Amino acid sequence: MKILIIGGTGETGQWFAKFYKKHGFDVAIWGINKKKEVAEELGVVFADDLDNEIKSSDIVMISVPINITEKTISDIAPKMPAGSLLMDITSIKRGPMEAMIKYAPRNVEILGSHPMFGPSIPDIRGQIVIFTPVNGRSSKWFPQIKSLYEDNGAHIEILDALEHDRMMAVIQGLTHFAYITIGTVFRELEFDVAKSRRFMSPMYDIMLDLVGRILAQNPYLYAMIQMNPEVAKVHKVYIDQCNLMAEMVQRKDIEGFVSLMKKAAAHFGDTESALRRSDKLIGTKIAEHEELVRSTGSERAIKHIYSGVIHIGIVKKVTPRTVILERGGKKIEFLIENVRLLNELELYAWKSANLINVTRDVSVYIPDASDADIIKSVIACREGIVSAQIIDVYNKQNIQSVTYRLTIFGDRDAAIVQGSIEKLLRGIGCTIR
Repeated sequence: MKILIIGGTGETGQWFAKFYKKHGFDVAIWGINKKKEVAEELGVVFADDLDNEIKSSDIVMISVPINITEKTISDIAPKMPAGSLLMDITSIKRGPMEAMIKYAPRNVEILGSHPMFGPSIPDIRGQIVIFTPVNGRSSKWFPQIKSLYEDNGAHIEILDALEHDRMMAVIQGLTHFAYITIGTVFRELEFDVAKSRRFMSPMYDIMLDLVGRILAQNPYLYAMIQMNPEVAKVHKVYIDQCNLMAEMVQRKDIEGFVSLMKKAAAHFGDTESALRRSDKLIGTKIAEHEELVRSTGSERAIKHIYSGVIHIGIVKKVTPRTVILERGGKKIEFLIENVRLLNELELYAWKSANLINVTRDVSVYIPDASDADIIKSVIACREGIVSAQIIDVYNKQNIQSVTYRLTIFGDRDAAIVQGSIEKLLRGIGCTIR
């Protein structure tokens, strides 16, 4: 099957181009910026002749900014061939769905969709996708698309367009509005955000990261999400409640504030579960920091989240925000939020694959009734050893001689590691040959 993605040169369009290509579709993309190099990088076709690509496609997906989605649909839909599918992936559904119903020929199926994730997500597994099928206009294609997504681990929800937009007015509109407002309050107060991290609680730390996450992204996208017609009602209620709480504080109305909070908690419902989930989130954040603190003076490896580079060294100092590694007399400071601490198995795997390791052979006479393979297993578990192998065995006059080949990590002193292994072997009754 062939899919054409209008807006396929954008980040979201590229994500779906890769997804559909991975699952056997012939993929073509088009973007108003004419970035043909994006198609080359993805290994897909760029639609130079857009009208011809539309007419020859089984599916046309609209992945353009919200403010031009309906205009794009009005241009594209009339050109769709009979039996094909027109679908969108915007975060507002009522306008785009009305446009598809209006402009797509009756013999063209239509399907609204809203992936509840951004293009930074590596895989659709575990992600939520909302669909808005239309009775009589989605019977052929919707089951196929739904099955494709579910087979790859996505969770599917089905809503009509109006219910979707009302739900998103809170889920996206209110959430983003509140966090962006916090960011603008910081600016108006000339509040030193970086300095405040020195005194932060875990909850404040998480809140700052969420505010920063939104502020770091495309402001036009977030502006368009606020243009959901259902958002205006939500804004009014939110601002009214902010004013009400502010007035209570000004009047020092403690009982009024408590009553308002209790009523909100009662409506919220299962606050205990929310408390446990947030405790888990906070605990995860704290746990890595505590592990770094416990590692002070030990060798650890950290992976830089953005560059992918792995750094190995002795943990010299850990602060609430930074970790200092020392290697070869050189100290490097990292922001903890930019790195991930590798566990021992990950460190072992990295060293095995990336270091120029050293081999040494050790030959010993082992005691009667000793098992050479068990001794090998003991050696392999010692610090500094990548692996141990038996490369030679012979028996003579009831004396068993074994040669072990040791692979030693390239960042260790091979002589010292070999010496420690020989000491171990003597300690269990072996004689070095």
